[in-house]
Amino acid sequence: MSLVIRMARAGTKKRPVYHIVVADKRAPRDGRFIERLGHFNPLLPKDKTDRLVWNLEKVQAWMKKGAQPSDRVLRFLDAAGVAKRPKRNNPEKAIPRKERKAKAEAEKAAAGAAPAGGAAPATGGDKKPAEKPAEAAPAS
Repeated sequence: MSLVIRMARAGTKKRPVYHIVVADKRAPRDGRFIERLGHFNPLLPKDKTDRLVWNLEKVQAWMKKGAQPSDRVLRFLDAAGVAKRPKRNNPEKAIPRKERKAKAEAEKAAAGAAPAGGAAPATGGDKKPAEKPAEAAPAS
């Protein structure tokens, strides 16, 4: 049984509160869980201590038993200094969309220009087969 430490949504419509739980990976997000480790209220300001309340000792105990934290929970653990989150590299994210689009169009134009240069010999090749059947017809 693979265990995961993740957040389960609770609260009302447009007023979310998340429970941090240990659950079987196959269980539904808001469904059955093994143990509740804390809660997270995203509506509170980031400087409030009540925004994230959890028992780090229980979290560490479950991680020793093999529970894998979800990406969001791993971010919280990294902020608390309990676990290290690996750095991700997405170089496209730093480039604004307009520049990415212009770069893609320039690459497409360059790719289109290369076959056009190579298309001239292919056109010449088209003329030669057209001439051969003309020559072959009188020879027959």
